[in-house]
Amino acid sequence: MGLKKFRPITPTLRHTVMVDFSELTRSRPVKSLTEALKKTGGRDNYGHISMRWIGGGHRQRYRLVDFRRDKDGIPARVASIEYDPNRSARIALLNYADGERRYIVAPDGLKVGQKVQSGPEAEIQPGNCLSLKHIPLGTSVHNVELFPGRAARVARSAGSFCQLMAREGDYAQLRLPSGEVRKFHVNCRAVVGQVGNLDHENMSLGKAGRNRWRGRLGSVRGVAMNPVDHPMGGGEGKSSGGRHPCSPWGQIAKGLKTRKRKLSDSLILRRRKK
Repeated sequence: MGLKKFRPITPTLRHTVMVDFSELTRSRPVKSLTEALKKTGGRDNYGHISMRWIGGGHRQRYRLVDFRRDKDGIPARVASIEYDPNRSARIALLNYADGERRYIVAPDGLKVGQKVQSGPEAEIQPGNCLSLKHIPLGTSVHNVELFPGRAARVARSAGSFCQLMAREGDYAQLRLPSGEVRKFHVNCRAVVGQVGNLDHENMSLGKAGRNRWRGRLGSVRGVAMNPVDHPMGGGEGKSSGGRHPCSPWGQIAKGLKTRKRKLSDSLILRRRKK
Protein backbone atom coordinates (compact mmCIF):
# COMPACT_ATOMS: atom_id res chain seq x y z
CA MET A 1 0.00 0.00 0.00
CA GLY A 2 1.27 3.45 -0.91
CA LEU A 3 0.29 7.04 -1.46
CA LYS A 4 -1.09 8.38 -4.72
CA LYS A 5 -0.36 11.90 -5.92
CA PHE A 6 -1.88 13.66 -8.91
CA ARG A 7 -0.70 15.95 -11.68
CA PRO A 8 -1.60 19.55 -10.68
CA ILE A 9 -4.02 20.19 -13.53
CA THR A 10 -6.41 21.84 -11.03
CA PRO A 11 -5.72 23.75 -7.79
CA THR A 12 -7.34 20.93 -5.84
CA LEU A 13 -5.24 18.13 -7.29
CA ARG A 14 -2.05 20.08 -6.58
CA HIS A 15 -2.39 19.29 -2.86
CA THR A 16 -4.37 16.04 -2.97
CA VAL A 17 -2.62 12.97 -1.57
CA MET A 18 -4.70 9.82 -1.37
CA VAL A 19 -4.04 6.25 -0.26
CA ASP A 20 -4.16 3.84 -3.17
CA PHE A 21 -6.37 0.78 -2.89
CA SER A 22 -3.95 -1.72 -4.42
CA GLU A 23 -4.14 -4.12 -1.45
CA LEU A 24 -7.95 -4.26 -1.42
CA THR A 25 -10.00 -7.11 -2.84
CA ARG A 26 -12.41 -5.95 -5.50
CA SER A 27 -15.65 -7.25 -4.03
CA ARG A 28 -18.83 -5.83 -2.59
CA PRO A 29 -19.42 -6.16 1.18
CA VAL A 30 -21.40 -9.11 2.50
CA LYS A 31 -24.93 -7.75 2.78
CA SER A 32 -25.82 -9.88 5.81
CA LEU A 33 -22.88 -8.28 7.67
CA THR A 34 -24.06 -4.72 7.02
CA GLU A 35 -26.95 -2.64 8.29
CA ALA A 36 -28.49 0.74 7.48
CA LEU A 37 -26.81 3.80 8.94
CA LYS A 38 -29.16 6.67 9.67
CA LYS A 39 -27.70 10.18 9.69
CA THR A 40 -28.83 12.72 12.28
CA GLY A 41 -27.44 15.89 10.73
CA GLY A 42 -26.25 16.86 14.20
CA ARG A 43 -29.86 17.13 15.50
CA ASP A 44 -31.21 15.59 18.68
CA ASN A 45 -34.65 14.02 19.15
CA TYR A 46 -36.21 17.50 19.36
CA GLY A 47 -34.76 18.57 16.02
CA HIS A 48 -32.36 21.03 17.65
CA ILE A 49 -28.71 21.22 16.59
CA SER A 50 -26.78 19.50 19.38
CA MET A 51 -23.53 19.04 17.42
CA ARG A 52 -22.51 21.78 15.02
CA TRP A 53 -20.85 21.39 11.60
CA ILE A 54 -22.44 18.01 10.79
CA GLY A 55 -24.61 17.48 7.70
CA GLY A 56 -24.83 15.99 4.23
CA GLY A 57 -22.43 13.24 3.35
CA HIS A 58 -22.60 10.20 1.11
CA ARG A 59 -24.93 7.34 1.94
CA GLN A 60 -23.18 4.53 3.80
CA ARG A 61 -23.95 1.14 5.28
CA TYR A 62 -22.43 0.15 8.59
CA ARG A 63 -20.20 -2.94 8.56
CA LEU A 64 -20.78 -5.22 11.55
CA VAL A 65 -17.22 -5.73 12.81
CA ASP A 66 -16.44 -8.48 15.32
CA PHE A 67 -14.65 -6.81 18.24
CA ARG A 68 -15.13 -9.78 20.59
CA ARG A 69 -13.23 -12.50 18.68
CA ASP A 70 -14.87 -15.14 20.86
CA LYS A 71 -14.78 -18.12 18.44
CA ASP A 72 -11.95 -19.89 20.23
CA GLY A 73 -10.21 -22.84 18.65
CA ILE A 74 -11.91 -22.47 15.25
CA PRO A 75 -9.47 -21.46 12.49
CA ALA A 76 -10.52 -18.92 9.90
CA ARG A 77 -9.22 -17.98 6.46
CA VAL A 78 -8.95 -14.38 5.28
CA ALA A 79 -11.26 -14.17 2.27
CA SER A 80 -10.82 -10.48 1.41
CA ILE A 81 -9.46 -7.12 2.56
CA GLU A 82 -12.13 -4.44 2.09
CA TYR A 83 -12.64 -0.71 2.43
CA ASP A 84 -14.82 0.51 5.30
CA PRO A 85 -16.23 4.06 4.98
CA ASN A 86 -16.97 4.18 8.72
CA ARG A 87 -13.37 3.88 9.99
CA SER A 88 -9.84 4.76 9.00
CA ALA A 89 -8.65 1.13 9.09
CA ARG A 90 -9.37 -1.57 6.55
CA ILE A 91 -11.51 -4.59 7.42
CA ALA A 92 -10.91 -8.26 6.65
CA LEU A 93 -13.57 -10.87 5.92
CA LEU A 94 -12.97 -14.15 7.74
CA ASN A 95 -14.41 -17.48 6.61
CA TYR A 96 -14.47 -19.76 9.66
CA ALA A 97 -14.15 -23.52 9.37
CA ASP A 98 -17.73 -23.98 10.64
CA GLY A 99 -19.12 -21.84 7.81
CA GLU A 100 -19.66 -18.56 9.66
CA ARG A 101 -18.35 -15.29 8.23
CA ARG A 102 -17.26 -12.24 10.21
CA TYR A 103 -15.50 -8.93 9.65
CA ILE A 104 -12.49 -7.88 11.73
CA VAL A 105 -10.21 -4.84 11.72
CA ALA A 106 -7.36 -5.76 9.39
CA PRO A 107 -3.91 -5.65 11.05
CA ASP A 108 -0.82 -4.58 9.15
CA GLY A 109 0.60 -7.37 7.01
CA LEU A 110 -2.54 -9.51 6.87
CA LYS A 111 -2.92 -11.16 3.46
CA VAL A 112 -5.77 -12.90 1.65
CA GLY A 113 -5.61 -16.64 2.25
CA GLN A 114 -3.84 -16.33 5.59
CA LYS A 115 -5.12 -18.34 8.57
CA VAL A 116 -6.03 -16.61 11.86
CA GLN A 117 -7.36 -17.98 15.13
CA SER A 118 -8.57 -16.95 18.58
CA GLY A 119 -7.99 -18.57 21.93
CA PRO A 120 -5.10 -19.48 24.26
CA GLU A 121 -3.63 -22.00 21.82
CA ALA A 122 -3.30 -19.45 18.98
CA GLU A 123 0.20 -18.55 17.76
CA ILE A 124 1.73 -15.11 18.28
CA GLN A 125 1.25 -13.72 14.80
CA PRO A 126 -0.66 -10.71 13.40
CA GLY A 127 -4.42 -11.21 13.40
CA ASN A 128 -4.59 -13.81 16.18
CA CYS A 129 -6.51 -12.93 19.34
CA LEU A 130 -5.40 -13.99 22.82
CA SER A 131 -5.73 -12.91 26.43
CA LEU A 132 -3.03 -10.58 27.73
CA LYS A 133 -1.77 -13.32 30.06
CA HIS A 134 -0.82 -15.46 27.02
CA ILE A 135 0.97 -12.70 25.07
CA PRO A 136 4.75 -12.25 25.52
CA LEU A 137 6.05 -8.97 26.97
CA GLY A 138 7.08 -6.36 24.43
CA THR A 139 4.50 -7.49 21.86
CA SER A 140 2.54 -4.88 19.94
CA VAL A 141 -1.23 -5.40 20.19
CA HIS A 142 -4.42 -3.64 19.13
CA ASN A 143 -8.18 -4.03 19.65
CA VAL A 144 -7.70 -4.28 23.41
CA GLU A 145 -10.64 -4.85 25.77
CA LEU A 146 -11.10 -2.43 28.67
CA PHE A 147 -13.05 -5.06 30.61
CA PRO A 148 -12.91 -8.84 30.02
CA GLY A 149 -15.66 -9.98 27.65
CA ARG A 150 -16.97 -6.49 26.78
CA ALA A 151 -15.45 -6.22 23.26
CA ALA A 152 -12.43 -4.22 22.20
CA ARG A 153 -12.34 -0.49 22.86
CA VAL A 154 -8.67 0.56 22.68
CA ALA A 155 -6.34 1.01 19.64
CA ARG A 156 -8.77 0.45 16.76
CA SER A 157 -7.88 3.23 14.30
CA ALA A 158 -5.42 3.06 11.40
CA GLY A 159 -1.81 2.58 12.42
CA SER A 160 -2.43 2.44 16.18
CA PHE A 161 -1.06 -0.15 18.59
CA CYS A 162 -0.32 -0.71 22.27
CA GLN A 163 2.82 -2.24 23.70
CA LEU A 164 2.65 -4.82 26.47
CA MET A 165 5.12 -3.49 29.06
CA ALA A 166 4.78 -5.69 32.15
CA ARG A 167 2.59 -8.12 34.07
CA GLU A 168 2.07 -8.21 37.81
CA GLY A 169 -0.60 -10.27 39.52
CA ASP A 170 -4.00 -9.87 37.87
CA TYR A 171 -3.03 -6.82 35.83
CA ALA A 172 -0.86 -6.09 32.81
CA GLN A 173 0.63 -2.72 31.92
CA LEU A 174 0.13 -1.37 28.40
CA ARG A 175 1.53 1.75 26.82
CA LEU A 176 -1.30 3.28 24.80
CA PRO A 177 -0.92 5.18 21.50
CA SER A 178 -1.20 8.47 23.43
CA GLY A 179 1.81 7.57 25.59
CA GLU A 180 -0.32 6.85 28.63
CA VAL A 181 0.59 3.75 30.64
CA ARG A 182 -2.48 1.97 31.98
CA LYS A 183 -3.28 -1.29 33.75
CA PHE A 184 -5.58 -3.87 32.11
CA HIS A 185 -6.84 -7.13 33.57
CA VAL A 186 -4.86 -10.09 32.25
CA ASN A 187 -8.09 -11.73 31.04
CA CYS A 188 -8.72 -8.84 28.63
CA ARG A 189 -8.29 -9.92 25.02
CA ALA A 190 -6.10 -8.24 22.43
CA VAL A 191 -5.15 -8.90 18.82
CA VAL A 192 -1.48 -9.31 17.97
CA GLY A 193 0.05 -6.72 15.65
CA GLN A 194 -0.59 -3.15 14.55
CA VAL A 195 -3.70 -1.86 12.80
CA GLY A 196 -3.14 -1.57 9.05
CA ASN A 197 -3.46 1.36 6.63
CA LEU A 198 -0.45 3.13 8.16
CA ASP A 199 -0.42 5.81 5.44
CA HIS A 200 -3.80 7.18 6.50
CA GLU A 201 -2.15 9.98 8.49
CA ASN A 202 -0.33 11.20 5.36
CA MET A 203 -3.53 11.80 3.40
CA SER A 204 -4.40 15.29 2.20
CA LEU A 205 -8.01 15.74 1.11
CA GLY A 206 -7.13 18.66 -1.15
CA LYS A 207 -10.44 20.51 -0.94
CA ALA A 208 -13.24 21.31 1.47
CA GLY A 209 -15.74 19.45 -0.71
CA ARG A 210 -14.15 16.13 0.08
CA ASN A 211 -14.80 16.77 3.77
CA ARG A 212 -18.46 17.49 2.96
CA TRP A 213 -18.68 14.11 1.21
CA ARG A 214 -17.79 12.68 4.63
CA GLY A 215 -20.61 14.59 6.33
CA ARG A 216 -18.41 17.29 7.87
CA LEU A 217 -19.29 20.90 7.21
CA GLY A 218 -16.81 23.74 7.45
CA SER A 219 -16.51 25.13 11.00
CA VAL A 220 -16.67 28.89 11.50
CA ARG A 221 -14.32 30.60 13.97
CA GLY A 222 -15.94 32.39 16.86
CA VAL A 223 -13.95 35.62 16.24
CA ALA A 224 -15.39 35.72 12.71
CA MET A 225 -18.99 35.84 14.04
CA ASN A 226 -21.09 38.72 15.28
CA PRO A 227 -21.40 39.45 19.03
CA VAL A 228 -24.95 38.09 19.00
CA ASP A 229 -23.68 34.71 17.77
CA HIS A 230 -20.55 34.18 19.88
CA PRO A 231 -18.90 35.72 22.96
CA MET A 232 -15.70 36.21 20.96
CA GLY A 233 -17.44 37.85 17.99
CA GLY A 234 -17.43 41.47 16.91
CA GLY A 235 -14.75 44.12 17.11
CA GLU A 236 -13.34 46.57 14.59
CA GLY A 237 -11.22 44.59 12.17
CA LYS A 238 -9.57 41.41 13.35
CA SER A 239 -9.51 40.80 17.08
CA SER A 240 -8.77 37.93 19.43
CA GLY A 241 -12.13 38.35 21.11
CA GLY A 242 -10.88 40.27 24.14
CA ARG A 243 -11.38 37.30 26.44
CA HIS A 244 -10.24 33.76 26.99
CA PRO A 245 -11.17 31.32 24.20
CA CYS A 246 -14.56 29.80 24.90
CA SER A 247 -17.54 28.08 23.33
CA PRO A 248 -20.69 29.95 22.25
CA TRP A 249 -22.12 29.13 25.69
CA GLY A 250 -19.16 30.46 27.67
CA GLN A 251 -17.36 27.16 28.40
CA ILE A 252 -13.62 27.83 28.63
CA ALA A 253 -11.81 26.10 25.75
CA LYS A 254 -8.23 26.09 27.04
CA GLY A 255 -6.96 25.11 30.47
CA LEU A 256 -10.27 24.22 32.11
CA LYS A 257 -10.15 20.79 33.74
CA THR A 258 -13.28 18.89 32.67
CA ARG A 259 -12.40 15.41 33.97
CA LYS A 260 -13.78 14.57 37.39
CA ARG A 261 -12.16 11.89 39.47
CA LYS A 262 -13.13 8.47 38.19
CA LEU A 263 -12.57 4.94 39.42
CA SER A 264 -10.26 4.33 36.46
CA ASP A 265 -7.78 6.88 37.82
CA SER A 266 -6.24 4.16 39.97
CA LEU A 267 -5.46 2.14 36.81
CA ILE A 268 -3.57 4.97 35.08
CA LEU A 269 0.11 4.77 35.98
CA ARG A 270 1.38 7.59 33.77
CA ARG A 271 -0.66 10.35 32.16
CA ARG A 272 -0.26 11.09 28.49
CA LYS A 273 0.66 14.74 29.17
CA LYS A 274 3.40 14.03 31.71
